[in-house]
Amino acid sequence: METGGNSLPSGPDGVKRKVCYFYDPEVGNYYYGQGHPMKPHRIRMTHALLAHYGLLQHMQVLKPFPARDRDLCRFHADDYVAFLRSITPETQQDQLRHLKRFNVGEDCPVFDGLYSFCQTYAGGSVGGAVKLNHGLCDIAINWSGGLHHAKKCEASGFCYVNDIVLAILELLKQHERVLYVDIDIHHGDGVEEAFYTTDRVMTVSFHKFGDYFPGTGDIRDIGHGKGKYYSLNIPLDDGVDDESYHFLFKPIIGKVMEFFKPGAVILQCGADSLSGDRLGCFNLSIKGHAECVKFMRSFNVPLLLLGGGGYTIRNVARCWCYETGVALGMEVDDKMPQHEYYEYFGPDYTLHVAPSNMENKNSRRLLDEIRSNLLDNLSKLQHAPSVQFQDRPPNTELPEVDEDQDDGDERWDPSSDMDVDDERAKREIIKTETKDLESQKGIAVHPRGSETTADETTSTKALDAGPMQVDESSVKIERENVNKTSDSVFYKS
Repeated sequence: METGGNSLPSGPDGVKRKVCYFYDPEVGNYYYGQGHPMKPHRIRMTHALLAHYGLLQHMQVLKPFPARDRDLCRFHADDYVAFLRSITPETQQDQLRHLKRFNVGEDCPVFDGLYSFCQTYAGGSVGGAVKLNHGLCDIAINWSGGLHHAKKCEASGFCYVNDIVLAILELLKQHERVLYVDIDIHHGDGVEEAFYTTDRVMTVSFHKFGDYFPGTGDIRDIGHGKGKYYSLNIPLDDGVDDESYHFLFKPIIGKVMEFFKPGAVILQCGADSLSGDRLGCFNLSIKGHAECVKFMRSFNVPLLLLGGGGYTIRNVARCWCYETGVALGMEVDDKMPQHEYYEYFGPDYTLHVAPSNMENKNSRRLLDEIRSNLLDNLSKLQHAPSVQFQDRPPNTELPEVDEDQDDGDERWDPSSDMDVDDERAKREIIKTETKDLESQKGIAVHPRGSETTADETTSTKALDAGPMQVDESSVKIERENVNKTSDSVFYKS
């Protein structure tokens, strides 16, 4: 059985895509604390909808392989990762200086299993990038990922580890250019900052701008040095609706795809841009939000779909379920099937919710100005910038896939419990060997405004791009076909 979905009956994008979906059944158990708006439980609710709508049987369901310290240190500072690994609710009072230094404690609290949570969601995003690099799927999905605010040395905005940056670094091993698009209501500041000075990654963020977290993302922030014009920011005001959003999204992204010609795309699908979000102020419908996924899918470029924000959790689950159907090319019924979280979706028990009648403060004149400004910036780019790409690092090797994992019916029984056990969800295993390549050039990942180039970086480190090892006692693995490979050397400020 193919792992692609049923094709839509009409339209230029009515074709199958092979989809890999990463999910760990433990992810819903993590808890930021009483009253905190970020609730990982929304991932479990999404998964329950996918199961009962029958979507899981059309995808390859994979348990993410937890990221190791050295995987996280491809972007994050060693001492920050060591802190995340060691801090617990019981010990945090003894580390007040470090809590302040790493911005952990309020928006980003210490909770039980914090580091395991980071390992899980980062592992899913990097694992998706590896699958795409090997051509084993067309679209990879990790709804637990998309935590776009985390910085190299600090947590921010409910985000501890920037799984998006790690996934981009993995994709850069195979692709000369990677596009990142962010439709969360908040500016994707952590990702933009990491790649602000390179022309190999273009970042495009549509977000609320003004007196709103994180306060960055001005339309005049366009990148620096070699990265000039490779950061695009689309600042929006309250109440933006589907029509206004796509008046900007489609022509801008269409022009980006034409000029930049990315080899792979990451779309961060933060659901806090939906109407009625607990922390948001936009007025998008689920179909309007999902239209962005459909548009990106239409380019037939390897695509990684990630989660992100979203704080009215019943609507987050609705949105990501529907967008999984879009990825598969399957239309999902509005009438919701009975499942264990059914009572969350009353009184209508439907997948879609109507936008509100809130005022749209984005005038057509303002939208015209934004569109004109950004299209003008894009016209200053070279078509498909030439990139020196010598000594391309070898691909991370994957073990041979078990035949029964290719059978969707055998892989998932929709009537079964939601848990993905070790026999049903194959973990990503890669055995990597780090080898210093002293003369190789890499991506300089550093804060905005830094003029340091990769060649000038004083603090360099071999950064392991490889997905992640597993406790051999916990899962059966075929290792015979796993080849040792050399990883790339990336430079880090």
